[in-house]
Amino acid sequence: MSQRLLTTLTIALTVLVSCIPKETPTEMQITVIADGRERVYFYGLPVTVGEFLSDTLVGIELGENDRVNPQKFTQISDGLRITIVRVEEQVECEQQEVPYSQRTVLYEGLPPGEQRVGQAGKNGLLEICYRIYLDDGIRRDNPVEIRRTEIVTPQDEVIYVGPTGAIEPIPITGTLTYINHGTAWAIQGSSTNKRPISDHSDLDSRVFSLSTDRRRLLYTRSVFENDQNSTSFNELWMQPDITQNSDPVQLVPSDVLYADWVPGLQNTITYSTAEATPGVAPGWRAHNDLWRMRIDPTTGQAINVDEILGRSTGGLYAWWGTTYQWSPDGTRLAWVQADQIGLVNLDEQVLDPPILTYPAFRTDADWSWRATTSWSPDSSLIATTIHGEPLGLELPEKSPIFNVTITDVEGNFRAEIVKGAGIWSSPIYSPEITRQDSEFPLVYLAYLRSRDPASSISGEYDLVVADRDGSNAQVIFPPDKTLPGLKAPQQIAWSPDGREIAFIYQGNLWIIAVDSGVAHQLTLDSGASNPIWK
Repeated sequence: MSQRLLTTLTIALTVLVSCIPKETPTEMQITVIADGRERVYFYGLPVTVGEFLSDTLVGIELGENDRVNPQKFTQISDGLRITIVRVEEQVECEQQEVPYSQRTVLYEGLPPGEQRVGQAGKNGLLEICYRIYLDDGIRRDNPVEIRRTEIVTPQDEVIYVGPTGAIEPIPITGTLTYINHGTAWAIQGSSTNKRPISDHSDLDSRVFSLSTDRRRLLYTRSVFENDQNSTSFNELWMQPDITQNSDPVQLVPSDVLYADWVPGLQNTITYSTAEATPGVAPGWRAHNDLWRMRIDPTTGQAINVDEILGRSTGGLYAWWGTTYQWSPDGTRLAWVQADQIGLVNLDEQVLDPPILTYPAFRTDADWSWRATTSWSPDSSLIATTIHGEPLGLELPEKSPIFNVTITDVEGNFRAEIVKGAGIWSSPIYSPEITRQDSEFPLVYLAYLRSRDPASSISGEYDLVVADRDGSNAQVIFPPDKTLPGLKAPQQIAWSPDGREIAFIYQGNLWIIAVDSGVAHQLTLDSGASNPIWK
């Protein structure tokens, strides 16, 4: 066949094919059941269910949670029935009353076996919120709890019961005061002669100080215990004469972080204040200030008030505040911040440069650590705890190591006498102890030593006594390593003659003779803290 003839046939065939009528696609009948209605559509394109529903000619909008049957990726076909279930998500909350619990607390203010309601119980209120789903307006049977919020905290009913045990009678030198279940107590003469010296049960332990003459007691009371809507967090109070059960009086300042009697000055205190921050931890923001106030010894009325230090930034972690400690002779005042210790220049009313510096301890929580300070009896040395070097590759501010350290007031030397003693070691010098065999008085140094220096924040401690330079250290309590250690933080107190130490063990007040190691338990109700011995 010639090439010309082949070309002619091809053209003719093409023309013939182009003249054949094209078949029109058959429209499919699609039924959609949604929103309580059944609608029929005729649709000619071969698409998926999802594409069909999204077509503007169909006009059906799907919610994020709606269910489609058959699923959206299914190819449509003639006679297909599509069912859409409208799914609505809601949050419902309900409130539930939380019944209060009852606690029985031993309380030495009652005769043995006698009971008294110490605190009325109050139910709490809890709000529980659920996520619920409605399928075409019909609620499913399986709500999902999403949160619980305590609106009102239940308050336990507290029943005080007088302990039935007996305290061994032993002589007590001077006056030993302490806080017991939020109330101030004193022991004088004998261990069996203990009595409450305040009617308050809301002492917050922030300030608790007995004057040198053992008559006037300075303390702070928690305002939140009595008034949840108050704009202050505490008040400063004074017991004018603990020997005569005088009525307590409220002093001028409130929101007090520190207060103490000034040695050598009659009826004079220093104090530091803060601004209350309700609902924001820790509940205050320190002013890092310092005031001196002379008060009427009977009424507590302020006779004169002097500002020693104005408000300041207070260094690192300043919101926690600067603390202070008077020397025994009342001539020097130490200041302590998160990363340094120094002296207050009382003449120029400024902080002198620090005599000790160390990395601040980063807690990653709503509290900030401050070292305690103790002056030697001659007011020449300071014993304290400083933040030590890292154990490994951790940052200096995260080191778990804390060392007992001694420095002189000029900052000329720094002796870390106990490495790894623990964050709550709280070293404290004894008073001078007279000796018949020497003209030179004896001075001890007591401190708490962590049983696990790497985790001393919540660990147990032993009570240790050493010579003033840290030598000849001996554990004096507990007498056996198999016994539980002391809990910290806590303060320990030397007797006025320097021969005994008061401390808290398992919630009770104890004293121990340093020379013999004989210990005596002085309370039975596990509510003691803050011993002060004058």
